[in-house]
Amino acid sequence: MENKSYYEDKIRAIDAKVEAIKIAFSPMTFQAIRALIELGLLQKISDAGDNGITIKELAASSGISEYGVGVLCEMALGMGVVKIVDGDDTSSLGRLVLGKIGWFLLEDDCTRVNFNFTNDICYKGAFNLIDSVKNGKPEGLKNFGENWTTVYEALSTLPEREKKSWFEFDHFYSDVAFPEALPIVYAKKPKNLFDIGGNTAKWAIASCKYDPDVHVTIVDLPGQTAVAQKNAKDAGFADRISFVSGNVLDSETKLPAGANAVWMSQFLDCFSLHQITKILTKIYNSVDENCDVFVMEPLWDMQKYEGESYALQATSLYFTCIANGNSKMYRYGELVEAIEKAGFHLVTAHHNLGSNFYSILNFRKK
Repeated sequence: MENKSYYEDKIRAIDAKVEAIKIAFSPMTFQAIRALIELGLLQKISDAGDNGITIKELAASSGISEYGVGVLCEMALGMGVVKIVDGDDTSSLGRLVLGKIGWFLLEDDCTRVNFNFTNDICYKGAFNLIDSVKNGKPEGLKNFGENWTTVYEALSTLPEREKKSWFEFDHFYSDVAFPEALPIVYAKKPKNLFDIGGNTAKWAIASCKYDPDVHVTIVDLPGQTAVAQKNAKDAGFADRISFVSGNVLDSETKLPAGANAVWMSQFLDCFSLHQITKILTKIYNSVDENCDVFVMEPLWDMQKYEGESYALQATSLYFTCIANGNSKMYRYGELVEAIEKAGFHLVTAHHNLGSNFYSILNFRKK
C-alpha cells in the first residue's frame, strides 16, 4: 500500500478534531448537499459564474425562503462547496460562487454516481450497519422489502429511481475498463467464453462486437438472465449469447463444460472469501488446463489515488448492510489467496485499467 496515511498519524490535533466533527455531522451535511442539488440551488450558484449570487437572489429565483436557502448555503460554505465573493461580513453573507468541491459534485460523473447510489440505495439502510455487522446479514436491505436475502434478488423489483442509481453505479465502475480489458481477454481468441455474473449482458455484447467468432454463455440469477436475454436480442446477438440461469453457489447449478475462457467482472466482490473459493472450485471442476480464468476487480490497495481507495472502502459498507452482509471490496493478496485455494495459480496481473484503476487477474489450473 502506497498511502502513507495508513501507517502514519501525523495530522495535527486541531485538524484531527475538524475531521472528527465532519464525521459527526456527515449524515446532515450529506442531506444538505442533496437538497442544494435537487432544488437546483447549486446549479444556480454555478450559473452565476465569477460574479456570484446572493441568498436573496437565490430565494427569489427558486421560490424557497431566504431562511431555507440560507441554512443550506451556510452549511455548503462550511464544507467548502461554495465560497464568498464581495462579502461585507455584517448583515448579509455576500455573493456566493461555486468552489472546486462544488464543481465536482455537479460535474464529475464518478462523484455523481457515488452520490446518487449512496442516497438511493445505501442511506436508509446504513442505519442498520451495527446489526448487519453483528448478525452477518444485510439488515438494511429490509428498507426495500422483507422478501430478499441479498440485493441481487431484489434488483428487478426496485423502484425506478433506485434501480437506475444501482445500475449506473454498477456499470460506471466496470464498463470504463472494457476497452482495455477486451484485448487482454481475447488475445488468444477463445471461441467459448463463460461470463459468470453477466448482469445485463454489457460485457457479452461488447465481446461479440469485439470478436466476431466468440460465443458467450452468461451464468446468473434468473431475474438477471431474463434482462440479459432481452438486451442480447435487441443488440442482434441472440444467436451468439446463451444463458444458464441459477445461483452459482447452489449445488444444483451446474456449469457446462467447454469454456476456453471464464470471465468474472466485478462479481467476486459480491461474495465472502469462503464463497469465492467455493465458486472457483466449481469452475475448476468444469474447465481444463488450457482455460484462462479472468477476474476483473477494483482492488482498494492497488488504486492510484486516495479518493478511489476511500470510495472502495466505503462500498464495502454497502455490501455489509445492503447487498449480502458478508462480502466487500478486496485487497489484492486476500483475493488471490482465496482463488488459489481452489487449485488455480495466478499467471498474470494487469493493474490500473481504465479511469477507475481496475485489475485483471489471469488464473489457470495448476
